[in-house]
Amino acid sequence: MAFTPEPGAPGETFLLRSMKIAAVVSSYWFISITMVFLNNHLLDNKDLDAPLFITFYQCLVTVGLCLLLQLLSSRCPTLIDFPSFKFDLKTSREVLPLSIVFICMITFNNLCLKNLGVAFYTVGRSLSTVFNVLLSYLILKQTTSVRALLCCGVILGGFWLGVDQEGLGGSLSWTGVFFGVLASACVSLNAIYTKKVMAAVEGNIWKLSFYNNVNACVLFVPLVLVFGELGHLARFSRLLEPSFWAMMTLGGVFGFAIGYVTGLQIKFTSPLTHNVSGTAKACAQTLIAVVYYHSSKGLLWWTSNLMVLGGSSAYTWVKSREMKKVQQVPKDGDKEKLLPPGGAASSSAV
Repeated sequence: MAFTPEPGAPGETFLLRSMKIAAVVSSYWFISITMVFLNNHLLDNKDLDAPLFITFYQCLVTVGLCLLLQLLSSRCPTLIDFPSFKFDLKTSREVLPLSIVFICMITFNNLCLKNLGVAFYTVGRSLSTVFNVLLSYLILKQTTSVRALLCCGVILGGFWLGVDQEGLGGSLSWTGVFFGVLASACVSLNAIYTKKVMAAVEGNIWKLSFYNNVNACVLFVPLVLVFGELGHLARFSRLLEPSFWAMMTLGGVFGFAIGYVTGLQIKFTSPLTHNVSGTAKACAQTLIAVVYYHSSKGLLWWTSNLMVLGGSSAYTWVKSREMKKVQQVPKDGDKEKLLPPGGAASSSAV
């Protein structure tokens, strides 16, 4: 992607590398938290009840940015590196099943945020890990260790405790919880279908993003019409104000940018560190929301958040350890394949 620095360049000092990592992690936190608050601002607008149109416009911005970066990359290849590709109807059809899951995921995600708010958003969307385990077993026939299942139990406990405490506080939206559960399921399905269609886009994540969002734009049009959101738009008093469209466009830009900085954070650290960073970011995001909106939350409400975040972190750690064991302890018949010419065993960084 454009402007991608290289981690661990030859001769790079520890201080310089640390500064690069800090800059990447800070960028991930800033873009991710800002995007959530920005989307909440757009979706919580009492004068405009059009969550599908807002999501459609953000997908449209992503398509526009992909085309713009392609153009800039062809004009300034030394400055910007972005894959070049042309729209192919066959590829679009192959990506379509993923696109259907994708629009469900981002729509339910935004509806969850709209109904629950930023403070309870982390708990409301916390069942993705649980659905990962469930759907991996049902679809891929993959089993899960007892330790990982215990982590899922902690997440489920935190989820139900959070729902209970939010209900006692009088601010629970069952509609938001429903959309949160659906969004969590779709996040898991999205990961499974992404693996299935990567071959259709030659393993290029930006090409996949382009086709996904093009398909989503087409699929959103009838949905916007059926749910009558054009009428809401026509009655919106700020429809022609540049500031409204600037905020809408900024939301799309941040939606595009989060994919880039997520990949960058994994590249500079590791998948495990990325998940830990995401968990810490969710803690900070919840704290900022409670302070910003002047909310008052009890001890058990905070406990539910810690259970969800702690269970998610523990699950990531357990799965990482299990993956390392699988990679580091090959079968006896495969040991010779790991020996380079000369007999010394080669080691690879995990």
